[in-house]
Amino acid sequence: MTQAFVIVPWYFLWMLLQCWSMVSQSVCVHSGSLPSAPEGASRRLLLYQHCIPLCESGDLQTEVASDIIGLLMLETHNLPGPSLAQLASLFVDAIKLGKMGSGKSLELFPTVLTALAATEALSYGKGELSGEEYKKQLINSLCSSRWDPQCVIHLTTMFRDVPLAPEELQFLVEKVLRMFFKLDLQEIPPLVYQLLLLAAKGCKKQVLEGIISYFKEQDLLSIMTPIIHNLRHVEGTAILHIVFAVRLDQELGREFLKSVKGSQGELCPFSIALLLSVARIQRYEEQLFDFLKGAITKGFKDEQLQQGSKFLQDLLPQRCSFAQMILDTVKNSVFGWDHVTQGLVQLGFILMDAFGPKAGPFGKTATEGANATAKTPTQQACRLGGQVLLEGFKMHEPIRGEILEQVLNRLVTKTASPVTHYIDLLSDIVVSAPMILLESSSKVTETFDHLSYLPLATVQGLLKAVQPLLKVSMSMKDALILVLRKAMFSSQLDGRKSAVTGFLLLLKNFRVLGSMASSQCTSALSFMYSSHYEGISIGPFTCDLSCAQVQVDVHSRYNSAANEAFCLEILSSLRRCLGQQADVRLMLYEGFHDVLRRNSQLASSIMQTLLSQVRRYYEPEQDLLPPVKLELCIGAQGDQVFLQEPLAHLLSCTVHCLLWYQGMRRSARPNAGGSDDDDDDDDDEEGGFQNELQSILESITRRMIKCELEDFELDKSAEFSLSSVGVKNSIYAMLVMGVYEVLIEYNFTKANYSKSLFEELLELFSRYNKLSEILKEKSGKGKSSKSPRSLLSMGFVSTLLTALFSVLMWRYTNIPCAVEDAGKKEKRCSVSLLCLEGLLRIFSTGQQRYPARVAQLLSAIGGTHTNCSHSQCVTPRGLLALFTQLSGGEEDFNSKEAQLLVNILSVLSRQLEPSSQQFVQMITWTVKICKETSFEDVAFSKGLLSLLFSVHVLYKSPVSLLWELCQDIHSQLGDIDQDLEVEKQSHFAIVNMKTAAPTTVSGAYLPAF
Repeated sequence: MTQAFVIVPWYFLWMLLQCWSMVSQSVCVHSGSLPSAPEGASRRLLLYQHCIPLCESGDLQTEVASDIIGLLMLETHNLPGPSLAQLASLFVDAIKLGKMGSGKSLELFPTVLTALAATEALSYGKGELSGEEYKKQLINSLCSSRWDPQCVIHLTTMFRDVPLAPEELQFLVEKVLRMFFKLDLQEIPPLVYQLLLLAAKGCKKQVLEGIISYFKEQDLLSIMTPIIHNLRHVEGTAILHIVFAVRLDQELGREFLKSVKGSQGELCPFSIALLLSVARIQRYEEQLFDFLKGAITKGFKDEQLQQGSKFLQDLLPQRCSFAQMILDTVKNSVFGWDHVTQGLVQLGFILMDAFGPKAGPFGKTATEGANATAKTPTQQACRLGGQVLLEGFKMHEPIRGEILEQVLNRLVTKTASPVTHYIDLLSDIVVSAPMILLESSSKVTETFDHLSYLPLATVQGLLKAVQPLLKVSMSMKDALILVLRKAMFSSQLDGRKSAVTGFLLLLKNFRVLGSMASSQCTSALSFMYSSHYEGISIGPFTCDLSCAQVQVDVHSRYNSAANEAFCLEILSSLRRCLGQQADVRLMLYEGFHDVLRRNSQLASSIMQTLLSQVRRYYEPEQDLLPPVKLELCIGAQGDQVFLQEPLAHLLSCTVHCLLWYQGMRRSARPNAGGSDDDDDDDDDEEGGFQNELQSILESITRRMIKCELEDFELDKSAEFSLSSVGVKNSIYAMLVMGVYEVLIEYNFTKANYSKSLFEELLELFSRYNKLSEILKEKSGKGKSSKSPRSLLSMGFVSTLLTALFSVLMWRYTNIPCAVEDAGKKEKRCSVSLLCLEGLLRIFSTGQQRYPARVAQLLSAIGGTHTNCSHSQCVTPRGLLALFTQLSGGEEDFNSKEAQLLVNILSVLSRQLEPSSQQFVQMITWTVKICKETSFEDVAFSKGLLSLLFSVHVLYKSPVSLLWELCQDIHSQLGDIDQDLEVEKQSHFAIVNMKTAAPTTVSGAYLPAF
């Protein structure tokens, strides 16, 4: 055969254009070397062996190297089997030795392997293998060898074109995933992209799980290191590649869903971010968000169970909080994860919509204190949604408008369900980023137009939330005032009530120069109730009733004159409310006191307004009874009778404003530097409203004591049916009882332990109680009658409870029996029992509504000089009181008091740390009581055992206690097999013949599980 090597054309210079001559020579060799001849096959193999290293050397231009590889690929199928085997071994050896620099020649390797697999038989060692088996051996050898990290991406790209059996593909994927940890971070995204393309052949779940596992481990290794920023950017790019692949490959998406659902406990911030990104694909949206909702609630439930059981804490490993992982995802999204932020917004609103407070019967919902913490898993999930939205609002400018718009839309549209969680979110946004929110002030202003149509609670919450913005945005304040003025003349009652709410809020927060600070107001209020009762004070606990608002107008000029004119104008508008319905007047009376405490310079105007209103219903003739004109307080329309003036609330507002004003004057007098004459001159300048109001209240007190029920047409023969006469009598009775309550509080505050004044108090209470008993009797058997809300203030109740608490301490230091016997003879609760009930309610209410302030309450009860925290100083006293109850013998045992003490201890135990010495001491004492007390009281034994196991399960596994308890029950009740003799055992004396069966049935030990 003629050798067909063609000489390079003369016009190509050999030294300058050697690359192109190589292409020409390749064409010549392939054209003149027949593969069937041994010499031709050898020449072709030699050409391959020469061209492959040349293409990898980097000396050729990219286009020339591509042309060479393309030509070689066309001729590969003409090579005989042995040549293909040698050529494949050449590639494998080059890869093992790390000689695949550019990876350009790897484009030829899939063609070689494909042609090799089609070969019928090849020599292998001393035997033969089919081409397919030979290919498997090569791939196994290749994947088992060490790869140069620079070749990993090229090899992964190359294997996309290689036909692979499932086991070969799995072996390859495992190899590539192991190589992830040997590459630089910047090489990870392209490798992820190639690996996802390779996953089109199979092993989709393995690929996805491997990528997620890599980033999860990198998160743990890279915390607090300089590469964390680079890692976040790499994660964001990898997420984009995965989402793109899932969008194109539905099978990959289905495998992703199966993977995340099957590895719920192995989620991490990266996988959560990936979930949120994939959720933007419509066909996966509902499934993924449902999965996230379920995973979040399950996570909170598991945490709750684990925190409530020391046994579970020791048994199960401590996992990262699912909620914290989501918040970490929000924090990580600041690194350019725009594809994640939209999913975060959607998740936040889904959680708040699904797990927010629900409307109860008749549209009512359980109210929670401002500082109430989320306790149930659903509440925690709702709070998590709010945190996600809040952090997203602060971090990402593009989504701020959407978050604010959706929050405001829900406030406007969800009128039939509670929106307190959205109001809390809006308030948090205002507090954390007020200046940012001003950029979207138009959205807030548009919401003001709907105030007249929103529920009153929503209006109150919304206006309180945006209040800081009103101080820095004149346009927003003007828009609100315009809306409120229109609402004042609304035909709808709720609209007018909303207007009053808004105006009162403005009065409280636009302070006039010279007004006392809220802390001074609190001191004056505290002084009012404590200055005369220092002898029974239990500590410095003072309830600050002020609504602290964040001041954001630090850069605005304080214009006192403008504020004063503004406030006086609002007061003028509010005076018109005194001629409207009782509900509107009631809101005004309930709000004036708070306004006065926050804006003390308005005292004269407010007090004059109240004095003028009181005069309308006060009978100035001192000899006439009753001292108030009740007939003016009701109205009639046809045969309908209704309340026109809430007189008791008017007097209550007047009394509280007067007492506060007097307390403020007394507290300011030492610093005034003037004399009493100066104060008198001030009083004269203010119209002397103090003296006139004091005279009116003293006259009303004196004459109300003289009044009989007949003076109010409310004797025992009075009718309280649903007829017009009955309704009128019911309104009269409600007003009279309210007036009595107001007078009791006013005179108690002014009494200063005066015997004569306390006697008047008893007279007032006697008449109040007499009317109350008549109403109970007239309400009818089997009919539920709702008592009107008490007008006694929290300050008065607090002072009264202080005295009663002192009585409680007296009770457990040998109170005279005559005091207790008096209550027993009259068939009413003893003083000590009432004190215990009150104490239990105080602790329970504080823990439910104000958990952040329980420590302050308990410290005040425990004494000011103690170093104890939380209930550490109170719990031993409760146990000591319980020991006192139990040490007197069964004849002196008071079951109700003992049960209340157990309930109090149960509440207080939740404030102790299970690892503290006080908690261990409490367990020891409780076990001692259970072991040594043998009273046959079923209710007490149930409560005590329930307390024992509820605290013991937080400290360690209660298995040993349960075993001993079961032995005692078995010993007392016997075995179901009557022929079996049961060994008599007694670990707990509280388990006896009377209490064993009820204890078993009630499952008092169930808290242990």
